[in-house]
Amino acid sequence: MKDTLTVMREAKDSSSALAWADTGTKNRALHAIADRLLAESAAILAANAQDVEESRERLGPVMTDRLALNPKRIEGMAAGVREAAALPDPVGRVLSHTVRPNGLLIEKTAVPMGVIGIIYESRPNVTSDAAALAFKSGNAVVLRGGREAFRSNRAIVSAIRHGLRDTGLPPEVCGFVEDTSRAGAAEMMEAEGLLDLLIPRGGAGLIRACVEHAKVPCIQTGTGICHIYADAALDIPMALDVIENAKTSRPSVCNAEEVLLVHRDIAGEFLPLLRKRLTEEREARGLVPVEFRLDEEAARIIPGTPAGARDFDTEFLDYILAVKIVGDVGEAVRHIAAHSTGHSEAILTKSEANAAFFTRAVDAAAVYVNASTRFTDGGEFGLGCEMGISTQKLHARGPMGLEELTSYKYIIRGNGQIR
Repeated sequence: MKDTLTVMREAKDSSSALAWADTGTKNRALHAIADRLLAESAAILAANAQDVEESRERLGPVMTDRLALNPKRIEGMAAGVREAAALPDPVGRVLSHTVRPNGLLIEKTAVPMGVIGIIYESRPNVTSDAAALAFKSGNAVVLRGGREAFRSNRAIVSAIRHGLRDTGLPPEVCGFVEDTSRAGAAEMMEAEGLLDLLIPRGGAGLIRACVEHAKVPCIQTGTGICHIYADAALDIPMALDVIENAKTSRPSVCNAEEVLLVHRDIAGEFLPLLRKRLTEEREARGLVPVEFRLDEEAARIIPGTPAGARDFDTEFLDYILAVKIVGDVGEAVRHIAAHSTGHSEAILTKSEANAAFFTRAVDAAAVYVNASTRFTDGGEFGLGCEMGISTQKLHARGPMGLEELTSYKYIIRGNGQIR
């Protein structure tokens, strides 16, 4: 087993192979990687089955679903890599072009970051997504997944490295940290001169540790306490569909709804319909029902669990929905401002004025009108697979695609100018 420092040094030493590679070379490598993921799917699934079996009892059913792979999911991983190959190459793009009075031509030009480190948990598809985006944007990558997905990640990295070798690129540009302890993560956080950017993709504890301890540039991603506000002027059938999708389509991901705010004028009619949809009808179909955590006013309308002190500040990642009654869109916005993690927020309304106020007043990476928060995703935004979803404002915000994995430099052309 290579130590973490060696893995990062090898990635740094080999990174120029990608930084200097042309678009054709990078695309051939990505297609070779996709081919290898499919060709080696049996080994990947066998490794994943061991991870799932070992972690099932500790993780529970919802988080186990994040970890589990199947042939369809591996096909999706390969498709995501091919989608990255099909996207325009961001490297070398001229961002601005200026000619100065003295004749100097100044071009602001996109360039790779260099080496990108990513620390992530549970979801092995992140391994191929992160590698594909890093390589297409000319970057080496150092991957450190969680211990629950160790075998799966190692098998996926093996396929990726075989694809790199198939196209003549050094496999070391895909670094894999085998130390899944906190010490391994800490080495990455402190790897000045080896990592040019660090992206923590996981729970609040991981992100907080990176923010507090990282000596390399770090982007906060992932934690999503996502709200939906159901306004007084409402298309009720549409709202029921959107809320069910946002809460139950995949509750273990960061763009799932965690909090529902309901206008007081419709709560008496709307909440019983919602409870029927998310509990009784789901149970009748053999699906997991949603548990409601209700404020005092909502609890007078439908049965559920009384909301605790932290329920409106919790990323449940489960079939649990906190519900609060509000008086108007202004109160909804104020509640979101006090409790949001800046990820994704939505309003369901027929009122153009309220929609305009909500989108202007809510400070989040993605703000929706009459749509599910589950669309906050690189693929859904047309960016290909994503490196993560940034909940900060510098230098990236929202789903991080190829452009967010580049920096820039100025290229100045003259004909003998002196100052």
